[in-house]
Amino acid sequence: MNLKEIKKVYFLGIGGIGMSALARYFKSLGAEVSGYDKTSTALTDQLVTEGIKVTFEDDVASLPKELDMVIYTPAIPKDHKGFNFYKDNNYNLKKRSEILGIISADKFSICVAGSHGKTTVSAMIAHILTHSGFGCSAFLGGIATNYNSNYIQHNNDIVVIEADEFDRSFHRLAPDMAVITAIDTDHLDIYGSKEKIEDAFVEFTEKIAEDGFLVMKQGTGIDDRLPTLDKAFYSLMDTSADVYCSKYWVVEGGYVFTIKYYDKEFVGFRLNIGGFHNIENAIAAFTIAKELKISNDHIKAALASFKGIKRRFEMIVNTDKVVYIDDYAHHPEEIRVFLESVRELYPNKKITAVFQPHLFSRTKDLAAGFAEQLSIADDVILLDIYPAREQPMEGVTSDLIFSKLSSKERSSIKKDELLKALKDKKLEVVVTIGAGDIDKLVQPIKELLTN
Repeated sequence: MNLKEIKKVYFLGIGGIGMSALARYFKSLGAEVSGYDKTSTALTDQLVTEGIKVTFEDDVASLPKELDMVIYTPAIPKDHKGFNFYKDNNYNLKKRSEILGIISADKFSICVAGSHGKTTVSAMIAHILTHSGFGCSAFLGGIATNYNSNYIQHNNDIVVIEADEFDRSFHRLAPDMAVITAIDTDHLDIYGSKEKIEDAFVEFTEKIAEDGFLVMKQGTGIDDRLPTLDKAFYSLMDTSADVYCSKYWVVEGGYVFTIKYYDKEFVGFRLNIGGFHNIENAIAAFTIAKELKISNDHIKAALASFKGIKRRFEMIVNTDKVVYIDDYAHHPEEIRVFLESVRELYPNKKITAVFQPHLFSRTKDLAAGFAEQLSIADDVILLDIYPAREQPMEGVTSDLIFSKLSSKERSSIKKDELLKALKDKKLEVVVTIGAGDIDKLVQPIKELLTN
């Protein structure tokens, strides 16, 4: 399929982070792009300013009828009127993952998968390639601050794609190079067990071209099941890995670090964003860049200028009185790494963590892990579960987590009670955590803390 021949395309779920990147891609090809989403967000507002029409009513009468293609997200409910109209009338209906598969098959593709870290690693790789002049297009699962977008456009045939394991989407890709950042228990509503999740990642590695290259986090548990191809194992500080950080220093809210790359040591790398896990992310991106023969100086300059991803360890307020950081973490392991990074940067300050659980199924499956890792904070404020694509489950509420918390202070409140609750507290370091609509509270919290 030649996607350049698509002149009119409609997106069901256009406000999703992956969907909006594809919408921007088709707009860049000159197509007429429009779409539907359930609610208005900052991202849908931005799409409208870019000339993409977005509607928020599931109304068949207002749907465009003359279309070359309809692209939908698996998060669209099966009883959605628009989805069923296009399905029943035999429109050219494609999943988002199918389109990414077509793009990846047609380009030299660098695909980044993993339970967490994949958005930042994808953005770092794309930024290194762009900043160095190597060039690439990129489809990212977050808004890269350097570009204020989740889509980067270039006219060469190299593309960086964030490879999503949800709904087995990443099995449609055709990677020439790939990264796997982590394999953790998640999406049990799709896979059913940790073993099936591991099977899915093994299958993803089997999609890599025979002459391709795999960069793999050390210790994922599937090392002995990987296909025969060139590969490198990386880690934050595990010296048994091929590539790792041999030392690092915390400097002005960021890091200076040294990378051990096989038998060579490269010094003087700088990251100007927080979170020691971002050193590990940078090592994965560095390893891809080295394989592409990009010079150390170009990699160093790119990493030093990398401004991070919106809602990934995003510094919102940083004054002598209070620090406020917002993060997208929605899995216990992500929360552990995030809160340990915050603790490392602010070892003697009280950490107040506000967490909004994401999905009923994830809360049910991982409640004990959430409670354990959230308890790294001194004070935990728990909000109600954000349902996303799910219907409520009987007996599944935030109380499953709350009952297991061991923090010195803890409370469970409604989202609209949060600002009042924060007003009554002594605040030193505040963090908001979650993948739902907790981001709508960022600006009000910022105003509260700065006023």
